[in-house]
Amino acid sequence: MRSSLYSLIICLVLLTASCAIVSCSEEHEHTAPAIHDRDSVPVMTTYGVNTLISDSGVIKYRIVTEQWDINQNKDNSSRWTFNKGILLTQFDLKKHVVGYIQCDSAVYSDRDRRWQLHGRVRILTAQGLSFYSNELYWDERNHEMWSYTYSHLKTPDKELEGNWFHSDEQMTNYEIRQTKGWGIFSDKDMMSPAAPPFAPMDTTHVDNMKGPVVKQ
Repeated sequence: MRSSLYSLIICLVLLTASCAIVSCSEEHEHTAPAIHDRDSVPVMTTYGVNTLISDSGVIKYRIVTEQWDINQNKDNSSRWTFNKGILLTQFDLKKHVVGYIQCDSAVYSDRDRRWQLHGRVRILTAQGLSFYSNELYWDERNHEMWSYTYSHLKTPDKELEGNWFHSDEQMTNYEIRQTKGWGIFSDKDMMSPAAPPFAPMDTTHVDNMKGPVVKQ
């Protein structure tokens, strides 16, 4: 009798253990893969932004945007993303507004100090120059701007468009290629014997509003 009881207990223990093993083997954990790259998600998201940006202690820009995401990269640099558009107003040393930049989306790298502007990029400078393109790159460190897409540029006396653009960041000395456009000429230029009555615009002319513009 006692031997039969011991056999029954052992069978029950073995059966319980086997059921537990089968149950554990059938369980599946539903977990998301680990995120290893810190720059894959924003470390900070700010909505309804209207703030001033300084450089070396001097206020240079005002940023107005609906959403501002900041991502931290592996090298401890950060990337600013403005997926819902941005208005960037620029100030001079006396805090006077000297121009603005507006676009549908933008990305800024603080390590390279470089902007990538996309979608209806519009610029107005203090000299009255207006610029339009769907893409523009701006290197603050080297004080350069460029675009390899269609660009339209207008000054009080000239209007140009082309598919290649390069300029200083003040847009006072620029170059535009594959161009077409028109200009305003003085009576002296029109009466010059060397020039036909309807001479094309001199795109290498240098005046007080811009540098040389090369037509290719």
